Amino acid sequence: MPKKKDTFFNMVISLIAITIIAGFALGFVNKATVGPIAKAKLERKINALKLVLPRFDNNPVSDVQKIKSEKTKDSVELFPAYLKNEFIGAAVIGVTDKGFSGIIKIMVGFKPNGDIQNMVVLEQKETPGLGTKIKDENFLKQFREKNLAAFNVKVTKDGGEVDALTGATITSRAFGDAVQMAYDEFVKNNKDFNK
Repeated sequence: MPKKKDTFFNMVISLIAITIIAGFALGFVNKATVGPIAKAKLERKINALKLVLPRFDNNPVSDVQKIKSEKTKDSVELFPAYLKNEFIGAAVIGVTDKGFSGIIKIMVGFKPNGDIQNMVVLEQKETPGLGTKIKDENFLKQFREKNLAAFNVKVTKDGGEVDALTGATITSRAFGDAVQMAYDEFVKNNKDFNK
């Protein structure tokens, strides 16, 4: 019998040692990757700003305004853009959880008059080959140069002006919701952008 007790005790000690080593290893990997992940996220945001806004000479990331919105549990980020101290537009991150597979996060660039300059999908988990087509030029071009004061971002099936993606009507509706949210926040806070 003493041999069984020794074996059990050795197994317990081995499992504890493995758990401690694994915990330290995971902690080390997490600590080592936090910085690079944050840096990559910031670079994606900066690249998106360059795509959705006209040429600017300020740093929209440092000028960001975080606005509490009733439409999302997180703050909405608004990035004002200036050229020679003149307001030339703003980028707003629109978010919706109504996508077919969850959250859709987009960045929409607006001109000072509210027209959409451009937009970029930042995050989505939609069905490959169907819902992921919200990133395609054929879908996005429907929104460019439109002002939501006169353009209905609902899909045509719901009485709007947006042609839904074939087989991805839910995703198309969610995308329209995110665009509408971004527009509403832009209009509500547009007066704050002028210096």
